Amino acid sequence: MKLLDSLKLKRLDFYIIKKFLGTYFFSLALIIIVIVVFDYNEKIDKFVNSNATTSEIIFDYYLNLAPYYANTFSALFVFIAVIYFTSKLADNSEIIAMFASGVSFRRLIKPYMIAAGIIALMTYVLSAYIIPVGNETRLAFEQRHNRKDKTEAASNIQLKIDENTIAFIERYESRNNMGWRFMLDRFEDKKLVSHMEAATINYNPDRPHTWTARRWLIRELKDDKEVIRESRREPLDTVLPFEPGDFLISEGEQETMTSPELSSYIDKQKARGMANIKGFEIEYHKRIAMSFASFILTVIGVSLSSRKKKGGMGLSLGIGLGLSFSYILFQTISSAFAEQMPVALAMWLPNILFTFIAIYLYRKAPR
Repeated sequence: MKLLDSLKLKRLDFYIIKKFLGTYFFSLALIIIVIVVFDYNEKIDKFVNSNATTSEIIFDYYLNLAPYYANTFSALFVFIAVIYFTSKLADNSEIIAMFASGVSFRRLIKPYMIAAGIIALMTYVLSAYIIPVGNETRLAFEQRHNRKDKTEAASNIQLKIDENTIAFIERYESRNNMGWRFMLDRFEDKKLVSHMEAATINYNPDRPHTWTARRWLIRELKDDKEVIRESRREPLDTVLPFEPGDFLISEGEQETMTSPELSSYIDKQKARGMANIKGFEIEYHKRIAMSFASFILTVIGVSLSSRKKKGGMGLSLGIGLGLSFSYILFQTISSAFAEQMPVALAMWLPNILFTFIAIYLYRKAPR
């Protein structure tokens, strides 16, 4: 209440916020119901053949799928909600009455931005902290029952363990936790001081970061001398600060990490010189950019639909749908730009472009 008092909200503000959020949640609920129905009809045979229980289908799959799609289409339905109820206000001459009573367009847009802020905050919290936890359960369900493949092997793995140590595994398979042709090089002042190689190396899941090398050889170079140790029979346990999850990346794995986990993972993989982090960087920056889209699309929607037009809301709704779909399309395309430019810039390109559109339409809006 103190926050609302500090914003000096009036009955008109509460009326617009209520209409905005009510239309947004109602339209979003409708599309989610449609998506769930179509998805169930498409996958019912798979559910039956995989012997998935009703409880698993409802609570493990659909209860986590619904928020995922709700967040995905949030920007679209912010736009639709604004266009729909603002056009209705304009058709009923309510906006004309507001202007006649001395309310400026700038003042009119205030409750819209408050509602957009509520949606933006909700969108970010869902995408950054809540949905990733649900995605982990949902993807696990798909792997069990829909036979969705999980990455179980990798080749030519090179890891920068620290500033002076580099590891290499020619091939690794998770089914037996085994890697082939392992090498570990240590440097001092850019000079090789130790080289280890092993025919095979096994990861020990019960002892994190512990690997067992077999048929190994270690060469140590110091003071122009070379010391060689090797064994073809005795295994050698060694502690290395990485695990298979650092290079076995399954499709959609970035969607199962919260934003703090994504940030930590990206920093760690960059330090190791890994090249498999583009998808993780895209996911991290997309969550933030998508949240801010609520403000931009709200300004565009209000500017387009606040003028009373002949023929009702049809034209405004059509233009709004076109712009909202173009925003989603541009955001999808911009993900491909991340290969040629900084990821953060690529993910913010749609927001930057549509901000200019919003400014132009705002200036052209009725006063």
